[in-house]
Amino acid sequence: MALFDLPLDELRAYRGASTEPEDFDAFWAATLQEAREHDLAARFEPVETGLTEVRVYDVTFAGFGGHPVKGWLTVPARAGKPLPLVVEFVGYGGGRGLPHQHLLWAASGRAHFVMDTRGQGSAWGGGGATPDPVGGAPAYPGFLTRGIDAPENYYYRRVFTDAVRAVEAARSHPLTDATRTVAVGASQGGGITIAVGGLVPDLAGVAPDVPFLCDYPRAVTLTDRHPYREIALYLKTHRGRTGDVLRTLSYFDGVHFASRGAAPALFSAALEDQTCPPSTVFAAYNAWAHDDKAIEVYDFNDHEGGGPFQEAAQLRWAASYV
Repeated sequence: MALFDLPLDELRAYRGASTEPEDFDAFWAATLQEAREHDLAARFEPVETGLTEVRVYDVTFAGFGGHPVKGWLTVPARAGKPLPLVVEFVGYGGGRGLPHQHLLWAASGRAHFVMDTRGQGSAWGGGGATPDPVGGAPAYPGFLTRGIDAPENYYYRRVFTDAVRAVEAARSHPLTDATRTVAVGASQGGGITIAVGGLVPDLAGVAPDVPFLCDYPRAVTLTDRHPYREIALYLKTHRGRTGDVLRTLSYFDGVHFASRGAAPALFSAALEDQTCPPSTVFAAYNAWAHDDKAIEVYDFNDHEGGGPFQEAAQLRWAASYV
């Protein structure tokens, strides 16, 4: 696929098409307050993995609604004091997988926490272990339209709340340094990372890689590739609901979280990416509030983006912050 979105000079100025709700901050303050009424109850159970250079803990904590959410915490085997912490969120359809799939950040001498995504983990990778016990109105298969009838019911209200609680849970372990915490993730994980960056004010940095869940109004009319296509197919059946749907999505748009980003950031975009079109990524990047920000651009890549090259860029970037 050749370049299909705006030219790069226009991308660097593009600000997005989503309208921010007037009660955006109040909505999220109330959501997180409600979640924190439940005891975090973070449990860290040692796991025998056969890996000799790291220690792994099977983590359970209370997310949205007090629902149990799983994760892995991996630390260098000889860690004896609090370490910089990397909290990672995973891509669409994936779960926390298996411990040996997550060694990069622990190998760099940091503590690494990967959050399972509720209800996901059956499309690729090593599986997930966190159900989503909340039902919802009729939806198109997938996750993007679950509960889309109202912001209070929307699936990503639960996921983003889980993600904030994941940071809190990971920070509660004695081998993590809460003051040196960064959030990372690719695709859906990148979108969750941006949300966390807007909701957790004291992160040391965020690194969203080819992020999903940004600038919904443009995304759903620019690409016909899934997952964004789920929204268009829902509206194809539910005629006349476009305004209501876009209103719900506006509470979960990465562009609005980005405007509250209070930490240094390293983004990435791929100019042939039809899954997360580059204009939607740049909309969030351009809105990112912290002055210390950069974006890696991969001219001839689709949604795979920079892959291992971006991981190397993140390692170099993280050395300045944690």
